[in-house]
Parts: sequence; C-alpha cells; structure tokens
Amino acid sequence: MELKVLRYSDSRGSTLGLLFIDGFFACYTLEDEYKAVKEYGKTRIAAGRYLIQLRCFGGHHWKYLKRFGAAFHKGMLQVMNVPLFSDILIHIGNDADDTAGCLLLGNVANNNQVKHGFIGSSTAAYLRIYPIIRDALLKGESVYITYIDEI
Repeated sequence: MELKVLRYSDSRGSTLGLLFIDGFFACYTLEDEYKAVKEYGKTRIAAGRYLIQLRCFGGHHWKYLKRFGAAFHKGMLQVMNVPLFSDILIHIGNDADDTAGCLLLGNVANNNQVKHGFIGSSTAAYLRIYPIIRDALLKGESVYITYIDEI
C-alpha cells in the first residue's frame, strides 16, 4: 500500500497537506512547519518515503486502546526510520500543538495563510483511515508513506 502526503501550504506554525491512499484522496493532514534546522516538537519531517509499522507501546497506544478498544486498535501507525526524528505517529489532533512532528488527519482544513493551521473532524477521519492501513499491515502488506513538499 502506498500513502502520499502532498504538502500544499506551509505557514508560520503549520503545514497543511492532502493524504492519498493508493492514488485516491483520503483526507487532509496537518504537521508542524518547515524549519531548515530541526527544533524539537516544532518541525515537520523531511520529504521522503518511509515505512509504516504498527507500534504497540507508549502513551498514545494505551490511550487509543482504552478509547477505541482492542477490536479496533491494534497499535499506533508509526512512520519508521525518519532521519533526526523518533516516534513519528499518525494520529488524531487539530492543530500544531497536537503534532510534535507527527501527522494529524482531518476531514476539513482551514486556510493556514489567514490564521493558524487547523484541521477538523479529526477523530472521524482517523476512524475512517486507520482501519484501511491497519488491515493492510495485519495482512502482512508493506505500507509506505511518501511526503512531497508543496509545489
């Protein structure tokens, strides 16, 4: 399975993107802003192609397991082997305060050139997208995500 994040708007504080799954639009994304020098918790990861795996430990894992139950939640979606970063997850959140380098999913997005970046209906987007990726991983498929900087 191939995921693609097309970053289309970078502003002070956030980056908005579009998530595609196997070439089809899935939802909006939000990440931290671009910074030439990494600043912990305030910088998006570099453009590139990364493997995704399920991660069954850590605070987000236990929180999501409690919130959504073991029948749904099989582990966090972790973006692997990101240079200069660790613990990059795909999860629920609405603005840059929720990300710390991670990828947030949402069904709606504002214009981050006008006000701080925000994506809404994040839980609904996550509940729709997560099972698609989770099931591919549980079947033993390789899942990759490619981040492409704004055009």
